[in-house]
Amino acid sequence: MSVFSRGDWGRLMLRLAIGGLMLFHGIAKVQHGVGGIEGMLESSGLPAALAYGAYVGEVLAPLLVLAGIFTIPAAAVMAFNMLIAIYVGHSSDIFALNDYGGWAIELPMLYLLGAVAIVFLGPGDMTIGRAPE
Repeated sequence: MSVFSRGDWGRLMLRLAIGGLMLFHGIAKVQHGVGGIEGMLESSGLPAALAYGAYVGEVLAPLLVLAGIFTIPAAAVMAFNMLIAIYVGHSSDIFALNDYGGWAIELPMLYLLGAVAIVFLGPGDMTIGRAPE
């Protein structure tokens, strides 16, 4: 019998899904840089230097969420990152459908709402450095 509850397994699956997918999103920024984000930020009236926050919100924070270390603040950073991304890169799509009939910002909203769910649920007991009781 598992020493972990169904809730712990659910929190782990949520952390793996949202943290893992966001990390893949961030790896593209590591490989290709944040130049495109800088331009979008400037055109929105925000400082271009904020583009480097994408590394924190899409690489560092997801790694922490995956590990279950500082999970709640890391998930809050991911959620904030996605709020900025929606504002800067997708604000014209908020009320739009994509070519397949889905919401045009469904992926950014999945990241945002998944991160918010992690903030409210916490990491659960299945984290690095935490032994089952």
